[in-house]
Amino acid sequence: MAISTILLDIMFAVYVIAGVGLVIYGFSCYYSIYLFLKNSRTTRLSDRKKILQFYREHSMADLPQVTTQLPVFNEANCVERLLEAVCAIDYPKDKHEIQVLDDSTDECYEVAKKKVEELQAQGYDIKLIHRVNRQEFKAGALKEAMAIAKGDFLAIFDADFVPEKDFLLKTIPYLVMDEQIGLVQGRWGHLNRTESGLTLAQSIGIDGHFVVEQSARSWGKLFMNFNGTAGVWRKQAIYGGGGWEGDTLTEDMDLSYRSQLAGWKMKFVFDVIVPAELPNDINSFKAQQFRWAKGSIQTAKKILPRVLKANVPFRVKIGAILHTTHYSIHPCMLFTALCAWPLLAFFQPVANLPVWAYTVGFTFIFLAAIAPSVLYFVAQRCSGYTGWKVRLLSMPILMALGVGIAVSNTKAVFAAVTGHKSGFVRTPKSGVGQKKKATSHYKQKFPWQAVLELGVGVYCIFGLLEYIGAQKFIIGPFLALYSIGFLSVGVLSFMHYLGNLVEVHKARKDENHHVEGVDLGK
Repeated sequence: MAISTILLDIMFAVYVIAGVGLVIYGFSCYYSIYLFLKNSRTTRLSDRKKILQFYREHSMADLPQVTTQLPVFNEANCVERLLEAVCAIDYPKDKHEIQVLDDSTDECYEVAKKKVEELQAQGYDIKLIHRVNRQEFKAGALKEAMAIAKGDFLAIFDADFVPEKDFLLKTIPYLVMDEQIGLVQGRWGHLNRTESGLTLAQSIGIDGHFVVEQSARSWGKLFMNFNGTAGVWRKQAIYGGGGWEGDTLTEDMDLSYRSQLAGWKMKFVFDVIVPAELPNDINSFKAQQFRWAKGSIQTAKKILPRVLKANVPFRVKIGAILHTTHYSIHPCMLFTALCAWPLLAFFQPVANLPVWAYTVGFTFIFLAAIAPSVLYFVAQRCSGYTGWKVRLLSMPILMALGVGIAVSNTKAVFAAVTGHKSGFVRTPKSGVGQKKKATSHYKQKFPWQAVLELGVGVYCIFGLLEYIGAQKFIIGPFLALYSIGFLSVGVLSFMHYLGNLVEVHKARKDENHHVEGVDLGK
């Protein structure tokens, strides 16, 4: 009995800590909204005036040398689209070097090589740099290529991005006009927003990050991060921050903080939008989120001690803590879900709490819980995209998705905290609008994690029934959301896994028939 009491006391402490964490991260959304709304109109207008002023005073001949770096790894489905888009960028050919940083181990290398040779014949200054060791992954590729880059400014695009023709013309001027700016970050757009409910929900989440959060950090003079792509670095700022380092899975966030601690400024440009492909597979999405979650916590462990010692305002330090540890919300969600049922059933102080205590607690939790939704609403309303009201109908999908990936992201957070090492797992891209390469199939592991997600979902259903039976209806909606979120992600994980197995089997069968046909022709 004593052990049970101690265990319940521990669970209650965990529940309270997790609940407080959710409230803190939730209310930070309101501060981001405040900074965004306060500065949006004046900053965007000022940015437009600066660009107009720059081109009144400078001609194309005055533009500096730029190197565009394109890190790719097994991206056969979209590498040609990327190279064509980058070569189509409106910038003097003699001042635009393009480096294709290919660490591929499949047919992507041959596809990229052929395309590079074709573009070289058209007069573009484009080079293919192929590594076979993948040392330090993306950070290593960028570091090695930077040593031989011609440009003092480095634009970076991942394989699933399609930059607009005027990208450099709209970003380089800020770096030329203000020598303190080390990075100009563009805003992510979407190539396949409406492909499925999953991509639609992701697009709303990404819009929330860029439209509100990145704007708030940049305009509110807080530390912000490079998002790994769709940005332009000043080479001097990279060296000033200590260069690319591969000891975290988010080398972009790591370098951003080190450069800002060295005195460089980061600028987010709201009206420069670079469309990108969203993963339309839940397992690919979870892998992407796992990498971001683990990398962010790794960066927090590495960088926050320096931030806390730095001579920067207190609010900047708090902003950095909340920013780099943001993925801690997923362990908080998972622990509140797991602790709710046993605490009500067996922990008398909770079971006997008066209604007013539940009401006060619910008020804070409710305001914190709806904060992300308010942020997403503001982001859609101010994004400049049409049809935002219709897109908001998919908000419940995003909410369920955010809860459902808590198991995966909790694993990522604990892996980072405990120092468990793992490789850089890329997010597979299908190449929207492109002809898929016959042999581009990504190996899949059985989704064991989905079994756990389904188990937690069923567990939350029993917890929900317990709360309803005890007439504690206030907490019910949260447990209902947890149930739906975990079950949905678990079911989708199995559905997409099986669907991809069928697709791969069919493709291999077609390839075998093709080979047999060639043999017969001989």
